[in-house]
Amino acid sequence: MSWSAQQYSMFEQQRTRPVRDLVAAIANAEVRTAVDLGCGPGNSTEVLMQRFPGAAVTAIDSSADMLDKARQRLPGVNVELADISGWQSGHKLDLILANASLQWLPEHAALYPHLIEQLQPAGTLAVQMPDNLAEPAHVLAREVAVNGPWADKIGGVKHNERHTASFYYELLSPHCSTVDVWRTTYYHPLADGHQAVVEWFKGTALRPFLIPLTASEQDAFIADYLQRISRAYPALADGSVLLPFPRLFIIARR
Repeated sequence: MSWSAQQYSMFEQQRTRPVRDLVAAIANAEVRTAVDLGCGPGNSTEVLMQRFPGAAVTAIDSSADMLDKARQRLPGVNVELADISGWQSGHKLDLILANASLQWLPEHAALYPHLIEQLQPAGTLAVQMPDNLAEPAHVLAREVAVNGPWADKIGGVKHNERHTASFYYELLSPHCSTVDVWRTTYYHPLADGHQAVVEWFKGTALRPFLIPLTASEQDAFIADYLQRISRAYPALADGSVLLPFPRLFIIARR
């Protein structure tokens, strides 16, 4: 699936806040080598470099468009085009950051221990993932998919696996000295109301539904989705919408 850095970056301020909270909670006093796994347009890489200015940081993403934006944002930073699902470091790292990227990958029971193996002793894996598959924005997308004339194309679309906090804690604890897991729900005020909610998810969660459709089908899908979103998320008095967005955080130290 191709990614649009422009669409993703429409809500960059809101999307960057969780990674700021994640990176601020990393306890490592010194980080010499780090990788941003699934760096997107470089906003998470920038946060990482601000927190550890002396670190040699590599930014990795599978989208050329995202990496172009990352290069423009952070000239001189080492960026690599790679499929993060098969990524393996050539040397042990002090820190692996994965901000809103691992939820797109399968087989977490094998993936997470594999990432821990890429770390130095006392190295840290820091992960943030959306934890919102039960939120209306996702539920309604699935409803539109199965109830429209495109059901044969996208009715079976499923997002990759997500798990509970206890799953990740139990998975990582045998491999790590400490594991810290927490969940935060952010409430993002969107001034452009329900259309802004749609635009937000067009950059991420709606992509697997929209990409297989023709242009006219995409327009019809979005129109139906917008109507449902308008009923599910009450508008405030000024016309804005407060979008709840739960996220799961993991900091695991080897």
